[in-house]
Amino acid sequence: MILSCSNISKAFGTNEVIKHASFHIEDHEKAAIVGINGAGKSTLLKMIIGELASDEGEVVISKGKTLGYLSQHQDLSGDRTVYEEVLEVKRPLMDMEGKIRKLELDMKHATGEELDEMLTVYSRLNHEFELQNGYAYRSEVTGVLKGLGFTEDEFGKPVSALSGGQKTRVALGRLLLTKPDIILLDEPTNHLDMDSIAWLEGYLINYDGSVIIVAHDRYFLNRVVTKIIELDNGILSVYQGNYTEYSNKRAMIREAKMKAYLNQQQEIRHQEEVITKLKSFNREKSIRRAESREKMLNKIELLEKPAEVNDEMRIQLEPNVISGNDVLTVKDLKKSFGDNLLFEHIGFEVKRGERVAIIGGNGTGKTTILKILNGILAPDQGEVSLGSKVHIGYYDQEHQVLHMDKTLFDELQDTYPYMNNTQIRNILAAFLFTGDDVYKRIKDLSGGERGRVSLAKLMLSEANFLILDEPTNHLDITSKEILEGALVNYTGTVLYVSHDRYFINKTATRILDLTNQTLVNYIGNYDYYLEKKDIMTGLLTPVGEAKAVTVEDTSGIKLDWKAQKEEQAKIRKRQNELKKTEEEIHKLETRDGEIDELLVKEEIFTDVPKLMELNQEKEMISKRLEELYELWGELAE
Repeated sequence: MILSCSNISKAFGTNEVIKHASFHIEDHEKAAIVGINGAGKSTLLKMIIGELASDEGEVVISKGKTLGYLSQHQDLSGDRTVYEEVLEVKRPLMDMEGKIRKLELDMKHATGEELDEMLTVYSRLNHEFELQNGYAYRSEVTGVLKGLGFTEDEFGKPVSALSGGQKTRVALGRLLLTKPDIILLDEPTNHLDMDSIAWLEGYLINYDGSVIIVAHDRYFLNRVVTKIIELDNGILSVYQGNYTEYSNKRAMIREAKMKAYLNQQQEIRHQEEVITKLKSFNREKSIRRAESREKMLNKIELLEKPAEVNDEMRIQLEPNVISGNDVLTVKDLKKSFGDNLLFEHIGFEVKRGERVAIIGGNGTGKTTILKILNGILAPDQGEVSLGSKVHIGYYDQEHQVLHMDKTLFDELQDTYPYMNNTQIRNILAAFLFTGDDVYKRIKDLSGGERGRVSLAKLMLSEANFLILDEPTNHLDITSKEILEGALVNYTGTVLYVSHDRYFINKTATRILDLTNQTLVNYIGNYDYYLEKKDIMTGLLTPVGEAKAVTVEDTSGIKLDWKAQKEEQAKIRKRQNELKKTEEEIHKLETRDGEIDELLVKEEIFTDVPKLMELNQEKEMISKRLEELYELWGELAE
């Protein structure tokens, strides 16, 4: 055991953030701290590193072990370049290297005992230098910087000129190269693109020390961690396994708790009815029995009702009008800013019912494509056309669709003037804005709160084509899961940009990878993209040659464009059949229940012809339901 937290608590005023929490971390273990925004995850990290004192309990770190901590926000300054700032971590090795070089020069002019002493020191320093991987430390620095998404052209940039996200990446590089025994990372993937996140995953998986991560990136957590530490309403629970295993176990535990709670409530109601009945007899013996039962009832330790997992934010997306089958057509699109060519000769189509994810590295032009589709930016060449009855709903990661000086209430009222005060308050409450929150100005909200306002407007728009730019940014895991469910059940069309691989895996039916200034098309989710990516990368032509490389250029792996469209049509047909089957099952199950209610009525069971008619109908329903259940199973597969 390398770290132990025993019975630690922390409150801010009357708000108890962490209550009597205990857990431990083993040597080499990789763990994640999860919970909704405001649950106390960052507070727990700060208590571990000693930045915050706990109100009670203790944090114990094994003797001689070192801690390294990356906070969400970094404020690096000074005249050093990116490379120099990260290289400074290796200062002890640089100093040792300097001594070795100096000794080499001095030994040329030394003799006798002086030379022997120098040789002894030189041999010891060389041995120590080699043990600390001194001959590779510069290439190690270069590898980490490149892994975190810096190009060699950016190595010479002064850190004072970097963006907040770039400074965080520099700080992360410094931390990884110090190689502490325990690394604590607060949202390390926020400013990384997919390639950098994949690199960091591999680095942490193979890291020799222990790692504790606060992150909302579920795909990242699935790959890296083997323990989940959950904070929920101040209560800490520990689960073994990755994020998916934790999610499944949590659901099972919650289901068991809910079952126990409902059983107890049923028993309490039953006892209360018996007590009331006994008292109604108004006899001494029955009253004594009632009082005895009341005493037993008062001694019961009441179980708390488990909180709903997804009852916080309520999103229901539904188009007002069904669009035509051809939703979007893009032809020969090109865009550059000065000498920086983002993409050219881009062409793709989006059909009704598709959920298409655009992915790619930072700065490749993904958000630019969405802005062109929304008319915010003009392309250098090419055309964009929308299909029949297509109505766009746009979610912008910079929230430019929001008016910063307006209150939340005014933002909704001005956009949807037909809504009355109660309706507006109800919508805002569904997105966790209650009481005086509705009079806050947009500019005073956090990134996550602005995201919730944008989602509220999106829900009210009743659009049939949603264009979303990083919709999961600033959302906690629970809110992400709610949004995933809303999009999967949405009957319109979705095109979005996201770095959230778990979100993409759950929601995308197709992926467009913006790479080498063109789009590569993959029919499937993120796992399918990973499976086929290496094959497609080998087919991409160098920049400057033909850019129209698409997935249909391969044969034998179901990537032909015509085959893709046919496959999409099959998927949509199967989805429609599944929906129809579910509707018929629901209709028949409802009717079956109605018949059961009729059969116990005296006017029915005394009417033989009617009774036989209903029994025959019930038998027919039973046979049809058997067929439908089997069909549903096949379609669901």
